[in-house]
Amino acid sequence: MAAVTTSLADQASSIFADLGYSVSRTDGELRAERKWRVVRVTCSEPSTIPTDGRHRCFVTEMEDAVTTYRRLSVESPSYDWAVLGVDDDGEYAVYRPSA
Repeated sequence: MAAVTTSLADQASSIFADLGYSVSRTDGELRAERKWRVVRVTCSEPSTIPTDGRHRCFVTEMEDAVTTYRRLSVESPSYDWAVLGVDDDGEYAVYRPSA
């Protein structure tokens, strides 16, 4: 039996929903909302790091998460950000800069 893979957007949507966020899709991104917080969720490796937003999450395959984290650390965007590395088993790891 072949393995079934789930898209990064579907995995991210499920993870944020499990955390209590209301999730919608907009302009190629996800928008996760809970109380006062809105997180823009990018589910692909961006060719350029976005400069706008207040809270952002970049979702990648698990094996690409550290590379994406390092790239964002170097770029040092002015918003709160995190990288979410996901695998096909539904496991995930969160990488965020130190406070």
